[in-house]
Amino acid sequence: MSEIKEGTLLWEPDEKRKQQSNIYDYMKWLKQHKNLHFNDYHSLWKWSVHELELFWESIFDYFDLQAEQPYQTVLSSHDMPGAKWFPEATINYTEHIFRNMDENKPAIIHSSETRKNAEITWNQLYQETAALQQTLKDLGVTKGDRVVAYVANIYESVVAFLATASLGAVWSSASPDFGTQSVIDRFKQIEPKVMITVDGYSYSGKEFDRTEVVENIQAEIPSLEATIGIPYLNENSSFNHLKNVTLWNDAVHTSKQHTLTYEHVPFNDPLWVLFSSGTTGKPKPIVQSQGGILLEHLKALTFHADLGNGDRFFWFTTTGWMMWNYLVGGLLTGSTIILYDGNPGYPDKKMLWKFAEDTRMTVFGTSASYITACMKDDGLTPSEEFDLSHLKNISSTGSPLPPEGFQWCYDNVKEDLWIASASGGTDVCTAFILGIPTEPVYAGELQCRGLGAKIESFSDEGESQIEEVGELVLTEPFPSMPIYFWNDADGSRLHDSYFNVFPGIWRHGDYLKITNRHTCVIYGRSDATINRGGIRIGTSEIYRAVDHVKQVADSLIVDIPANDGDSSTPLFVTMKEGEELTESIQKTIKNEIKKHCSPRHVPTGIYEVPELPTTLNGKKLEIPVKKILMGKPVDKVVNKGSLSNEDSLDYFISFAKERQ
Repeated sequence: MSEIKEGTLLWEPDEKRKQQSNIYDYMKWLKQHKNLHFNDYHSLWKWSVHELELFWESIFDYFDLQAEQPYQTVLSSHDMPGAKWFPEATINYTEHIFRNMDENKPAIIHSSETRKNAEITWNQLYQETAALQQTLKDLGVTKGDRVVAYVANIYESVVAFLATASLGAVWSSASPDFGTQSVIDRFKQIEPKVMITVDGYSYSGKEFDRTEVVENIQAEIPSLEATIGIPYLNENSSFNHLKNVTLWNDAVHTSKQHTLTYEHVPFNDPLWVLFSSGTTGKPKPIVQSQGGILLEHLKALTFHADLGNGDRFFWFTTTGWMMWNYLVGGLLTGSTIILYDGNPGYPDKKMLWKFAEDTRMTVFGTSASYITACMKDDGLTPSEEFDLSHLKNISSTGSPLPPEGFQWCYDNVKEDLWIASASGGTDVCTAFILGIPTEPVYAGELQCRGLGAKIESFSDEGESQIEEVGELVLTEPFPSMPIYFWNDADGSRLHDSYFNVFPGIWRHGDYLKITNRHTCVIYGRSDATINRGGIRIGTSEIYRAVDHVKQVADSLIVDIPANDGDSSTPLFVTMKEGEELTESIQKTIKNEIKKHCSPRHVPTGIYEVPELPTTLNGKKLEIPVKKILMGKPVDKVVNKGSLSNEDSLDYFISFAKERQ
């Protein structure tokens, strides 16, 4: 793998691409309608964060949000938490989805390990949503009730969400690979009235029947009054072991035409509940508003993803990750959204690139770990095997994309390609730092801070800084921030999650550098920092160095403080198939870390492990592993139900005992 320096210029948009972009159209609109003139993106960003009310009002007007009750106030105050957006307005999210109906193109393209590629027309999506809305009404669902879904990433899940939101009810979903207790820990907190569920799913060619899990979930949530079953794994599933069950085909029966009605709710009413990964304790139930999500997703997807009527927007995700909610938001722009359910590397890593060809994908959203895995597959060159002429953008999130990941895409996917690495989170269901089609792409850097997001990098003393690594903070209110956590009446849990370090300022928990060019670099979680001799470094920099060792599949490093004020930094690695951790490879790893980081950051030990513990969304468990190695009880530092591979903890538990 060739080395590339962070900050190397890799791509610039030509003038035609700039002028065809949605952000260019918005700047023309501001000039025409608001008499505001901006010469570049950064000047627009500065105005958007220093004139918050004017900016977000312009977004409301530019997208012509349909408010049954008009707004009088844009922002109630600049206090965090507590600021309220457009408090007088009443709206409905689903109404804004279907105003983009276009019978000349599909609304959804979907596929899975068990289903061939298929298209869902806008008319079918509308009719099934309207029919399911009526079924939910018949089951007694009204404004504010919770509807939960234990569902795969399939088109039925989108129908279910849109029907729920159309009623002003509150949605929450979990992926069927979540274990029983993990789902109960989430759903029980919000006391749902109705559950929608699949019977199982397929992953890596293996079938996983979840009917017994569903039965256990239903038994543990007394608020559930009805269940709707989707026969996904087996088309003959009857769900007859469940109480008060309706089969999906009956729930969306469209023999007679239904017309959607829209329950207009206050702008700050809840749209959905997202849950934190729950690696420690019960997952946090994060509530975001109908209006805040609508406003932010219209802005982010239209301007920063540059989506429009001709686009086909894909993100590899599950219904248990916020990127599913973000992907569904693509329908707001008139784009066709593309769903895939299954293992992205099955039967091999070529699968998603073939899928991109078959669906004529324009935006390919994925994780940095997927690109890194492709990068290590010597036989993979998508540009030589697949027609990717439609592809204009690769977007990446989940963890920092290293400079080599950017370069691999240009060398192996497409030369004229806009790459947008993004960073945000479940907490806001969007990205704070993301792409923009009118700016250059630099290796390892995120192009820009998002419009309306006053992101800064703070020193430990709370001072804003440039070209220095610090805490990612948000110093002004933002529409898709949580309106509250469920069952957090005094707001203490929300306050402790974001506002207990810098009063009145959102601390996100990432390490950030803002460059003189206004681009950004994320260095990983700030609470997972490696601190050797007073020199701090983000874990992402260590992983980038280790990625140069081709025999290593993946790695995880933690910093364990010692009583003498020093610390130990064990590095755990998984090896590629057929490889083992030899003294020679250990020496190579240390040399790469010396070369790319510093001699101070060479690990105190390197250990081969069978697998690294990850969340169900694929994120490494740095903090829980650190706490286990510090001797903390496992059940106090990690919720095993949040893991994709809980047996992987056994190695670290044994390792901790040996250290004592």
